[in-house]
This record gives sequence, structure tokens and C-alpha cells, in this order.
Amino acid sequence: MRVLIGTNNKGKVEGAKQAFEKFYEDVEIIGISVSSGVGDEPVNDEIYEGARNRVNNLIKYAEENNINSDFYIGVESGITNKLGKWCIIQIAVIKDKDGYESFGTGPAFPVPNKYVDEIINTDLGIVMDKIFKGNGLKNEKGGIAHLTRDVITRYDLTKEAFIMALTEFINADIWKD
Repeated sequence: MRVLIGTNNKGKVEGAKQAFEKFYEDVEIIGISVSSGVGDEPVNDEIYEGARNRVNNLIKYAEENNINSDFYIGVESGITNKLGKWCIIQIAVIKDKDGYESFGTGPAFPVPNKYVDEIINTDLGIVMDKIFKGNGLKNEKGGIAHLTRDVITRYDLTKEAFIMALTEFINADIWKD
């Protein structure tokens, strides 16, 4: 099974791979960097919009380059206050080769008010690098690994978001429109 993901971020690619391998055999995940069409730190509705844009841009790229895939997937992380308090959340979007679309979210974690403006105006990864005196925390394990003392990583957040998005595909007979 071939799955194209709209990013080259190793943490997101690996998280997607872990999710798909829970339900499918011989999964090949190919990362292709495509635009999300939203800012570096998506806010509220831009999170879903960015993930969906990645999928649609990926499909366009695949068509232009004669690449076939069973699934086209995108994931976007961003900051939202839609739940009443500021938090970081990932949204995964999946389209199958027939165009059916599903989405899911990963676990959210709170953002202290003192960091909200800086995150919105720059990027969570930049703020995390500053706080933890790191470099490139937005790649692979992510800043969440520092916040949870390596109990949860970006792989986990991404994996959970994609598992939630896969629920309609793996239960198509009862859970798909």
C-alpha cells in the first residue's frame, strides 16, 4: 500500500507510518513537501485548512508527476482557543484514491498565556527551542517530548491524529458516510 504524506518532517512521516501499520500491511509512506497555504503557526480554523490544503496540493502534485497512491494524507499542528483555553493540537486529513475524505485530531496540550502571542507571531518550534535551549525541536520528537519528559513525542501525537482519521476507512461498513 502506498501512502503519500504532504511533508518531509521525519516525526510526522514516522507517526503516520505507525498509524497506518496498525491496520494495513506492507505500508510505504512517501513524504513530499507541499504547501499548507497557511502561516507557519496556524491558528484555529487554519489548522484543518492547512492539513486539507496539504492533501489537495499533494494530489495535484501526484497527478502532475504520474504518481499513484492509495491514500493522500496531511497533518497540521497549530494553536487554538476553540476549546475555551489555548492549546496546541494536530489535525490529520486523509483522502483515499476515490476522493473520500476523513479527518481526526490528536491529543491537545495546554499553552500558558505568557507564550500565546509569541507562538502565534512566530512558530511553536521557535518558542520551544528558546525555552529548552534546543535546536530544531519542531522536527522529529518535537517540543512535546520535552514537556512530557519523553513520555509523548511528535510521533505519538501524529499517530493518534491519523488513527482517528482512519476510523472511517477501517470501519467503512458502519462508520462512513
